[in-house]
Amino acid sequence: MTSETIISIFLGIGLAASVGFRVFLPLFALSLASYFDIWTLNENWLWVGSLASVITLGVATLAEIFAYFIPWVDNLLDSIALPLAALAGTAVMVSTVADLDPVITWSLAIIAGGGTATAIKGASATSRLTSTVTTGGLANPGISVIETGTAAVVTVASIFAPILAAVLVIIILAFIFVIYRKLRPRPKA
Repeated sequence: MTSETIISIFLGIGLAASVGFRVFLPLFALSLASYFDIWTLNENWLWVGSLASVITLGVATLAEIFAYFIPWVDNLLDSIALPLAALAGTAVMVSTVADLDPVITWSLAIIAGGGTATAIKGASATSRLTSTVTTGGLANPGISVIETGTAAVVTVASIFAPILAAVLVIIILAFIFVIYRKLRPRPKA
């Protein structure tokens, strides 16, 4: 495995984690990175770097970001975004991973890309639902700012410093695991 392959895997994992917070933001950033020749995508995914994709994903990104600031609409979006995150997380891994056998690429994409995006989107949706129930949705815009900011930071790190992005993903997943362990019901003795 070459260093280029390893870096491309880190890029994919970082973008997949970002997809867990905002589905379209990492796809838009990847589209821009491909359009401006910062990253070269796999041959079958070159269309992502087209001007039409940049514009379409840019509009979708803006719509998604602003929609998450509307309480109750954000919960509806989460129910739609959970399966989309799994698909988008898988897609960003497949589109970025370089020089691997297709079986390994797709296995890695489904497990690491789709799995990471789904885990983060699930935790994000749960936190928003809890916020909606406990605050009537008043705290949801604050959660949206944090999620969008996190997605932006991890996305930018993924494109310009993929190793740093992989470290950030590990920290995010560890944080989610710690929160989950504290909140899960304990068996009664």
